[in-house]
Amino acid sequence: MRISEKPSQDGRAPAAERPGLSGPASRKLPVPPRERKPALAALAVLLILGGALATTLLVMRSGDRVSAVQIVEQVNAGQPVPKSALREVEIADTGIGYVAWRYSDRVTRTYAAVTLLPGTLLTEQMVTARGDEAGPGKAKVGLALKAGQMPTDLVKGDLVQVIYVPAQGRDSGSAQQRVLAPAARVAGVGLPGRTGSSGLVSVIVDTSVAPTVALYASSGEIALVELPGAG
Repeated sequence: MRISEKPSQDGRAPAAERPGLSGPASRKLPVPPRERKPALAALAVLLILGGALATTLLVMRSGDRVSAVQIVEQVNAGQPVPKSALREVEIADTGIGYVAWRYSDRVTRTYAAVTLLPGTLLTEQMVTARGDEAGPGKAKVGLALKAGQMPTDLVKGDLVQVIYVPAQGRDSGSAQQRVLAPAARVAGVGLPGRTGSSGLVSVIVDTSVAPTVALYASSGEIALVELPGAG
């Protein structure tokens, strides 16, 4: 038995067999041309070039080295800065105002404005042209203190308060404890006396209170209180 499609009544072939015809799924809508934005493209190129330039400058900058002054031994505040406390080191040029090594000779003619610790890179603010030696308006007073009247670890350059402490037996109404010098610099610390019960300390105070400090020191009525971190 022969099987064949029945031709259409109008004699035309079925739609699937007609050449040149397609279904709705095969029809494509026209695509508009892609819009180009030259301004955005140019901006992207500039950003890429700018980033590359900044990276290059940072790499080149990190290679710049300068000679600076480093502290290698402790210098207490108020003390002259010795040559032995200085060392030349090479550091990256970060823009911070470290003292250049070529000025090291000038540094040895200055005094420590603060306590300089080993390993510190020196800046101009850490030194001063004048120390705390006795000058106009200042006087150096020597004290012979007993145990308990001063800290045991006191060193030159420390900042202390000079306090009047009335001796026992004085009339407490007429003699009260008071601060004679709120901030005096220690100019020197000697060895304890032969008995081991006293120590010699020199302090820089204002000339206005120097006679009073000396008077009370002679009667053993002076005590020193250290001001840690103040100098």
